[in-house]
Amino acid sequence: MPRTARDVVFVDGVRTPFGKAGPKGIYAETRADDLVIKAIRELLRRNPSLDPARVDEVAIAATTQIGDQGLTLGRSAALLAGLPKSVPGYSIDRMCAGAMTAATSVAGGIAFGAYDIAIAGGVEHMGRHPMGEGVDPNPRFLSEKVVDESALFMGMTAENLHDRFPHLTKERCDAYAVRSQEKAAKAYANNKIQPDLVPVAVRRTNEAAGETGWGLATVDEPMRPGTTLESLAGLKTPFRPHGRITAGNAAGLNDGATASLLAAEDVARELGLPVKMRMVSYAFVGVEPEVMGIGPVPATEKALRQAGLTIGDIGAFEINEAFAIQVLSMLDHFGIADDDERVNPYGGAIAYGHPLASSGVRLMTQLARRFEERPDVRYGLTSMCIGMGMGGTVIWENPNFSEGGK
Repeated sequence: MPRTARDVVFVDGVRTPFGKAGPKGIYAETRADDLVIKAIRELLRRNPSLDPARVDEVAIAATTQIGDQGLTLGRSAALLAGLPKSVPGYSIDRMCAGAMTAATSVAGGIAFGAYDIAIAGGVEHMGRHPMGEGVDPNPRFLSEKVVDESALFMGMTAENLHDRFPHLTKERCDAYAVRSQEKAAKAYANNKIQPDLVPVAVRRTNEAAGETGWGLATVDEPMRPGTTLESLAGLKTPFRPHGRITAGNAAGLNDGATASLLAAEDVARELGLPVKMRMVSYAFVGVEPEVMGIGPVPATEKALRQAGLTIGDIGAFEINEAFAIQVLSMLDHFGIADDDERVNPYGGAIAYGHPLASSGVRLMTQLARRFEERPDVRYGLTSMCIGMGMGGTVIWENPNFSEGGK
Protein backbone atom coordinates (compact mmCIF):
# COMPACT_ATOMS: atom_id res chain seq x y z
CA MET A 1 0.00 0.00 0.00
CA PRO A 2 1.57 3.37 -0.97
CA ARG A 3 2.48 5.67 1.91
CA THR A 4 1.77 9.37 2.09
CA ALA A 5 4.41 11.53 3.72
CA ARG A 6 3.21 13.32 6.85
CA ASP A 7 3.91 16.92 7.78
CA VAL A 8 6.70 17.22 10.38
CA VAL A 9 6.66 20.02 12.94
CA PHE A 10 9.08 21.50 15.44
CA VAL A 11 7.23 21.32 18.76
CA ASP A 12 9.77 22.79 21.16
CA GLY A 13 13.47 23.34 21.71
CA VAL A 14 15.66 24.12 24.70
CA ARG A 15 19.34 24.44 25.44
CA THR A 16 21.73 24.86 28.29
CA PRO A 17 23.53 28.17 28.57
CA PHE A 18 26.68 27.87 26.51
CA GLY A 19 30.00 28.01 28.36
CA LYS A 20 33.61 28.73 27.54
CA ALA A 21 35.69 25.61 27.06
CA GLY A 22 38.61 25.10 29.39
CA PRO A 23 39.46 24.80 33.07
CA LYS A 24 37.94 28.21 33.90
CA GLY A 25 34.69 27.62 32.00
CA ILE A 26 31.39 27.14 33.81
CA TYR A 27 31.17 23.46 32.80
CA ALA A 28 34.78 22.52 33.56
CA GLU A 29 33.58 20.00 36.16
CA THR A 30 30.29 19.03 34.49
CA ARG A 31 29.86 15.91 32.36
CA ALA A 32 28.81 16.29 28.73
CA ASP A 33 26.06 13.68 29.00
CA ASP A 34 24.63 15.43 32.05
CA LEU A 35 24.19 18.59 29.95
CA VAL A 36 22.09 16.86 27.32
CA ILE A 37 20.17 14.89 29.97
CA LYS A 38 19.23 18.19 31.60
CA ALA A 39 17.95 19.50 28.26
CA ILE A 40 15.85 16.37 27.60
CA ARG A 41 14.31 16.53 31.07
CA GLU A 42 13.42 20.18 30.53
CA LEU A 43 11.67 19.35 27.24
CA LEU A 44 9.49 16.81 29.05
CA ARG A 45 8.81 19.20 31.93
CA ARG A 46 7.71 21.95 29.55
CA ASN A 47 5.34 19.65 27.69
CA PRO A 48 3.35 17.80 30.38
CA SER A 49 0.68 16.65 27.93
CA LEU A 50 3.28 14.37 26.32
CA ASP A 51 3.47 10.89 27.83
CA PRO A 52 7.21 10.05 27.76
CA ALA A 53 6.30 6.59 26.50
CA ARG A 54 5.05 8.23 23.28
CA VAL A 55 8.61 9.25 22.36
CA ASP A 56 9.67 6.89 19.56
CA GLU A 57 13.33 7.84 19.18
CA VAL A 58 16.14 9.92 20.71
CA ALA A 59 18.88 11.08 18.32
CA ILE A 60 21.75 12.96 19.97
CA ALA A 61 24.80 14.27 18.15
CA ALA A 62 28.38 14.73 19.31
CA THR A 63 31.39 15.42 17.13
CA THR A 64 33.91 13.77 19.44
CA GLN A 65 32.24 10.51 20.45
CA ILE A 66 34.52 9.51 23.24
CA GLY A 67 34.35 9.39 27.05
CA ASP A 68 31.20 11.07 28.38
CA GLN A 69 30.15 11.83 24.78
CA GLY A 70 30.32 8.17 23.76
CA LEU A 71 28.36 4.98 24.56
CA THR A 72 25.56 5.51 21.99
CA LEU A 73 24.70 8.84 23.56
CA GLY A 74 21.08 9.00 22.39
CA ARG A 75 20.23 5.75 24.17
CA SER A 76 22.26 6.37 27.31
CA ALA A 77 20.93 9.94 27.67
CA ALA A 78 17.36 8.70 27.20
CA LEU A 79 17.78 6.18 30.01
CA LEU A 80 19.46 8.66 32.35
CA ALA A 81 16.83 11.32 31.60
CA GLY A 82 14.14 8.96 32.90
CA LEU A 83 12.51 8.01 29.62
CA PRO A 84 10.98 4.51 29.62
CA LYS A 85 13.34 1.70 28.71
CA SER A 86 11.17 1.10 25.65
CA VAL A 87 12.44 4.34 24.07
CA PRO A 88 15.44 3.70 21.77
CA GLY A 89 18.22 6.10 20.87
CA TYR A 90 21.33 6.55 18.77
CA SER A 91 24.25 8.89 18.14
CA ILE A 92 25.08 11.09 15.17
CA ASP A 93 28.21 12.83 13.93
CA ARG A 94 28.14 15.45 11.21
CA MET A 95 30.53 17.77 13.00
CA CYS A 96 28.97 21.25 13.37
CA ALA A 97 25.66 20.08 11.89
CA GLY A 98 25.17 17.19 14.28
CA ALA A 99 21.99 18.45 15.93
CA MET A 100 20.69 19.68 12.57
CA THR A 101 21.23 16.19 11.15
CA ALA A 102 19.59 14.62 14.20
CA ALA A 103 16.51 16.75 13.52
CA THR A 104 16.36 16.00 9.80
CA SER A 105 17.01 12.30 10.38
CA VAL A 106 14.14 11.83 12.79
CA ALA A 107 11.97 14.06 10.58
CA GLY A 108 12.43 11.53 7.79
CA GLY A 109 11.25 8.76 10.10
CA ILE A 110 8.22 10.82 11.15
CA ALA A 111 7.31 11.70 7.56
CA PHE A 112 7.60 8.02 6.59
CA GLY A 113 5.44 6.90 9.51
CA ALA A 114 8.09 5.03 11.47
CA TYR A 115 7.83 7.54 14.33
CA ASP A 116 5.18 9.89 15.68
CA ILE A 117 7.36 11.85 18.09
CA ALA A 118 11.14 12.08 18.48
CA ILE A 119 13.77 13.98 20.43
CA ALA A 120 16.73 15.40 18.51
CA GLY A 121 19.66 17.37 19.88
CA GLY A 122 23.36 17.57 20.37
CA VAL A 123 26.13 18.21 22.86
CA GLU A 124 29.74 19.26 22.71
CA HIS A 125 32.06 19.63 25.67
CA MET A 126 35.08 21.10 23.93
CA GLY A 127 36.79 21.65 27.25
CA ARG A 128 36.86 17.91 27.92
CA HIS A 129 37.04 16.83 24.28
CA PRO A 130 38.78 19.25 21.90
CA MET A 131 37.82 18.86 18.26
CA GLY A 132 40.01 16.14 16.77
CA GLU A 133 40.72 14.34 20.06
CA GLY A 134 41.66 10.75 19.35
CA VAL A 135 41.26 10.97 15.57
CA ASP A 136 43.81 9.61 13.12
CA PRO A 137 43.28 11.24 9.68
CA ASN A 138 44.16 8.90 6.86
CA PRO A 139 47.59 9.91 5.47
CA ARG A 140 46.17 9.61 1.95
CA PHE A 141 44.34 12.91 2.50
CA LEU A 142 47.64 14.74 2.15
CA SER A 143 49.92 12.25 0.38
CA GLU A 144 47.48 11.87 -2.52
CA LYS A 145 46.45 15.52 -2.33
CA VAL A 146 42.80 14.64 -1.73
CA VAL A 147 42.69 17.87 0.27
CA ASP A 148 45.09 20.67 1.08
CA GLU A 149 46.45 20.61 4.63
CA SER A 150 44.37 23.70 5.44
CA ALA A 151 41.18 21.66 5.00
CA LEU A 152 41.88 19.94 8.32
CA PHE A 153 41.89 23.23 10.28
CA MET A 154 38.66 25.19 10.31
CA GLY A 155 40.31 28.55 10.97
CA MET A 156 42.55 28.08 7.95
CA THR A 157 39.56 27.29 5.74
CA ALA A 158 38.06 30.60 6.84
CA GLU A 159 41.25 32.41 5.84
CA ASN A 160 40.99 30.66 2.47
CA LEU A 161 37.47 32.02 2.09
CA HIS A 162 38.83 35.52 2.61
CA ASP A 163 41.32 34.82 -0.19
CA ARG A 164 38.50 33.78 -2.48
CA PHE A 165 36.37 36.84 -1.68
CA PRO A 166 38.81 39.69 -1.02
CA HIS A 167 36.01 42.27 -1.11
CA LEU A 168 34.68 40.68 2.10
CA THR A 169 37.30 42.42 4.20
CA LYS A 170 38.34 41.91 7.79
CA GLU A 171 36.76 45.28 8.56
CA ARG A 172 33.38 44.06 7.25
CA CYS A 173 33.73 40.89 9.31
CA ASP A 174 34.60 42.83 12.44
CA ALA A 175 31.61 45.12 11.88
CA TYR A 176 29.38 42.06 11.52
CA ALA A 177 30.81 40.62 14.74
CA VAL A 178 30.10 43.83 16.65
CA ARG A 179 26.48 43.75 15.44
CA SER A 180 26.15 40.11 16.56
CA GLN A 181 27.25 41.06 20.07
CA GLU A 182 24.92 44.07 20.10
CA LYS A 183 21.92 42.03 18.91
CA ALA A 184 22.60 39.30 21.49
CA ALA A 185 22.76 41.86 24.29
CA LYS A 186 19.49 43.41 23.11
CA ALA A 187 17.84 39.97 22.86
CA TYR A 188 18.84 39.25 26.47
CA ALA A 189 17.59 42.65 27.59
CA ASN A 190 14.23 41.92 25.93
CA ASN A 191 14.03 38.36 27.38
CA LYS A 192 14.08 36.69 23.95
CA ILE A 193 16.69 34.04 24.87
CA GLN A 194 16.14 33.17 28.54
CA PRO A 195 12.77 31.38 28.15
CA ASP A 196 14.46 28.54 26.28
CA LEU A 197 17.52 28.23 28.52
CA VAL A 198 17.79 25.41 31.06
CA PRO A 199 19.58 26.45 34.27
CA VAL A 200 22.34 23.97 35.10
CA ALA A 201 23.80 23.32 38.55
CA VAL A 202 27.57 23.40 38.22
CA ARG A 203 30.39 22.45 40.55
CA ARG A 204 33.26 24.91 40.78
CA THR A 205 36.63 24.50 42.43
CA ASN A 206 38.52 27.47 43.83
CA GLU A 207 42.07 26.15 43.70
CA ALA A 208 43.51 29.18 45.47
CA ALA A 209 41.20 28.71 48.43
CA GLY A 210 41.17 24.91 48.16
CA GLU A 211 37.37 24.91 48.17
CA THR A 212 34.70 23.30 46.04
CA GLY A 213 31.18 24.67 45.82
CA TRP A 214 28.09 24.77 43.64
CA GLY A 215 26.63 27.45 41.43
CA LEU A 216 23.93 27.84 38.78
CA ALA A 217 24.64 28.51 35.09
CA THR A 218 21.82 30.70 33.81
CA VAL A 219 23.33 32.83 31.02
CA ASP A 220 25.66 32.31 28.06
CA GLU A 221 29.23 32.75 29.19
CA PRO A 222 30.96 33.70 25.89
CA MET A 223 29.04 36.94 25.25
CA ARG A 224 31.12 40.11 25.10
CA PRO A 225 28.71 43.07 25.31
CA GLY A 226 30.36 46.36 24.61
CA THR A 227 32.60 44.95 21.88
CA THR A 228 33.77 47.71 19.52
CA LEU A 229 35.51 47.85 16.16
CA GLU A 230 38.49 49.36 17.90
CA SER A 231 38.75 46.48 20.38
CA LEU A 232 38.62 43.92 17.55
CA ALA A 233 41.10 45.66 15.27
CA GLY A 234 44.20 44.69 17.24
CA LEU A 235 43.39 41.04 18.00
CA LYS A 236 45.84 38.33 16.98
CA THR A 237 45.29 36.30 13.81
CA PRO A 238 46.21 32.80 15.01
CA PHE A 239 45.72 30.94 11.73
CA ARG A 240 47.92 33.08 9.50
CA PRO A 241 50.40 35.92 10.03
CA HIS A 242 48.65 39.17 9.18
CA GLY A 243 45.48 37.17 8.59
CA ARG A 244 41.87 38.19 8.99
CA ILE A 245 40.34 35.59 11.33
CA THR A 246 40.46 36.50 15.02
CA ALA A 247 38.79 35.45 18.24
CA GLY A 248 36.56 38.47 17.80
CA ASN A 249 35.02 37.65 14.40
CA ALA A 250 34.67 33.90 14.96
CA ALA A 251 32.85 31.64 17.41
CA GLY A 252 34.95 30.38 20.29
CA LEU A 253 35.56 26.96 21.79
CA ASN A 254 32.48 26.14 23.83
CA ASP A 255 30.53 23.64 25.91
CA GLY A 256 26.76 23.16 25.78
CA ALA A 257 23.79 21.02 24.81
CA THR A 258 20.48 21.33 22.99
CA ALA A 259 17.35 19.20 22.63
CA SER A 260 14.18 19.49 20.58
CA LEU A 261 10.87 17.73 20.09
CA LEU A 262 9.70 16.95 16.57
CA ALA A 263 6.41 15.28 15.73
CA ALA A 264 3.90 14.51 13.02
CA GLU A 265 1.66 17.55 12.87
CA ASP A 266 -1.56 15.59 13.31
CA VAL A 267 -0.16 13.83 16.38
CA ALA A 268 1.09 17.09 17.90
CA ARG A 269 -2.31 18.71 17.52
CA GLU A 270 -4.08 15.62 18.85
CA LEU A 271 -1.93 15.73 22.00
CA GLY A 272 -2.24 19.48 22.45
CA LEU A 273 1.47 20.07 21.83
CA PRO A 274 2.62 23.43 20.42
CA VAL A 275 3.32 23.62 16.71
CA LYS A 276 6.07 26.21 16.35
CA MET A 277 7.42 25.45 12.87
CA ARG A 278 6.62 23.15 9.94
CA MET A 279 9.54 21.55 8.09
CA VAL A 280 9.42 22.27 4.36
CA SER A 281 12.69 20.88 2.96
CA TYR A 282 16.32 20.30 3.84
CA ALA A 283 19.60 19.70 2.03
CA PHE A 284 23.18 18.79 2.85
CA VAL A 285 25.78 19.45 0.16
CA GLY A 286 29.52 18.88 -0.14
CA VAL A 287 31.98 21.59 -1.20
CA GLU A 288 35.75 21.90 -1.41
CA PRO A 289 36.98 21.18 2.14
CA GLU A 290 39.50 24.02 1.81
CA VAL A 291 36.64 26.55 1.70
CA MET A 292 34.27 24.78 4.05
CA GLY A 293 32.48 28.04 4.91
CA ILE A 294 30.86 28.37 1.48
CA GLY A 295 28.80 25.23 2.17
CA PRO A 296 25.56 27.04 3.13
CA VAL A 297 25.30 28.51 -0.39
CA PRO A 298 24.73 25.31 -2.42
CA ALA A 299 22.84 23.71 0.48
CA THR A 300 20.42 26.65 0.50
CA GLU A 301 20.07 26.61 -3.28
CA LYS A 302 19.22 22.90 -3.20
CA ALA A 303 16.76 23.24 -0.31
CA LEU A 304 15.04 26.13 -2.12
CA ARG A 305 14.73 24.08 -5.32
CA GLN A 306 13.22 21.18 -3.40
CA ALA A 307 10.70 23.51 -1.78
CA GLY A 308 9.85 25.35 -4.99
CA LEU A 309 10.87 28.63 -3.38
CA THR A 310 13.34 31.43 -4.10
CA ILE A 311 15.60 33.31 -1.72
CA GLY A 312 13.12 36.18 -1.92
CA ASP A 313 10.51 34.01 -0.20
CA ILE A 314 12.66 33.69 2.93
CA GLY A 315 11.73 36.26 5.54
CA ALA A 316 13.89 35.04 8.43
CA PHE A 317 17.43 33.63 8.47
CA GLU A 318 19.24 31.89 11.33
CA ILE A 319 22.76 31.28 10.06
CA ASN A 320 25.42 29.77 12.29
CA GLU A 321 28.27 32.20 12.82
CA ALA A 322 31.24 29.85 12.91
CA PHE A 323 33.10 32.73 11.27
CA ALA A 324 31.80 36.11 10.15
CA ILE A 325 33.33 35.56 6.71
CA GLN A 326 31.22 32.42 6.28
CA VAL A 327 27.98 34.32 6.93
CA LEU A 328 29.00 37.25 4.72
CA SER A 329 29.93 34.95 1.84
CA MET A 330 26.41 33.52 1.91
CA LEU A 331 24.75 36.92 2.14
CA ASP A 332 26.97 38.27 -0.63
CA HIS A 333 26.06 35.37 -2.92
CA PHE A 334 22.34 36.00 -2.52
CA GLY A 335 22.60 39.79 -2.69
CA ILE A 336 21.63 40.34 0.95
CA ALA A 337 23.08 43.29 2.86
CA ASP A 338 25.56 42.64 5.69
CA ASP A 339 23.14 44.23 8.18
CA ASP A 340 19.83 42.94 6.78
CA GLU A 341 17.30 42.83 9.63
CA ARG A 342 16.07 39.38 8.55
CA VAL A 343 19.43 37.79 9.41
CA ASN A 344 20.15 36.57 12.96
CA PRO A 345 17.99 39.24 14.63
CA TYR A 346 18.93 37.98 18.12
CA GLY A 347 22.63 37.62 17.39
CA GLY A 348 24.50 34.41 16.70
CA ALA A 349 27.35 32.11 17.56
CA ILE A 350 29.95 34.88 17.59
CA ALA A 351 28.17 36.07 20.73
CA TYR A 352 26.56 32.93 22.19
CA GLY A 353 29.21 30.38 21.29
CA HIS A 354 29.27 27.31 19.06
CA PRO A 355 29.47 23.98 20.90
CA LEU A 356 29.80 22.16 17.57
CA ALA A 357 27.21 19.38 17.41
CA SER A 358 24.63 21.23 19.51
CA SER A 359 24.26 24.42 17.47
CA GLY A 360 21.71 23.31 14.87
CA VAL A 361 18.90 23.20 17.43
CA ARG A 362 19.88 26.61 18.82
CA LEU A 363 19.24 28.01 15.35
CA MET A 364 15.85 26.29 15.21
CA THR A 365 14.81 27.53 18.62
CA GLN A 366 15.68 31.11 17.73
CA LEU A 367 13.86 30.85 14.38
CA ALA A 368 10.77 29.52 16.18
CA ARG A 369 10.92 32.59 18.45
CA ARG A 370 11.11 34.83 15.38
CA PHE A 371 8.12 33.13 13.77
CA GLU A 372 6.10 33.66 16.93
CA GLU A 373 6.87 37.39 16.84
CA ARG A 374 6.43 37.83 13.09
CA PRO A 375 3.21 36.27 11.75
CA ASP A 376 3.84 38.25 8.55
CA VAL A 377 6.86 36.00 7.81
CA ARG A 378 5.88 32.74 6.13
CA TYR A 379 9.23 31.03 5.46
CA GLY A 380 12.55 30.97 7.28
CA LEU A 381 15.69 28.90 7.19
CA THR A 382 18.41 27.56 9.44
CA SER A 383 21.79 27.09 7.80
CA MET A 384 25.38 26.28 8.72
CA CYS A 385 28.76 25.36 7.30
CA ILE A 386 30.13 21.96 8.27
CA GLY A 387 33.67 20.72 8.78
CA MET A 388 35.39 18.72 6.02
CA GLY A 389 33.60 20.74 3.37
CA MET A 390 29.82 20.60 3.69
CA GLY A 391 26.84 22.84 4.21
CA GLY A 392 23.34 22.21 5.56
CA THR A 393 20.09 24.14 5.28
CA VAL A 394 16.58 23.46 6.59
CA ILE A 395 13.63 25.52 5.36
CA TRP A 396 10.71 26.00 7.72
CA GLU A 397 7.17 27.40 7.41
CA ASN A 398 5.59 29.62 10.05
CA PRO A 399 2.31 28.03 11.26
CA ASN A 400 1.33 31.46 12.62
CA PHE A 401 1.54 33.04 9.17
CA SER A 402 -1.31 35.24 8.01
CA GLU A 403 -1.37 37.55 5.02
CA GLY A 404 -2.20 40.51 7.23
CA GLY A 405 0.48 39.61 9.77
CA LYS A 406 -1.98 39.27 12.64
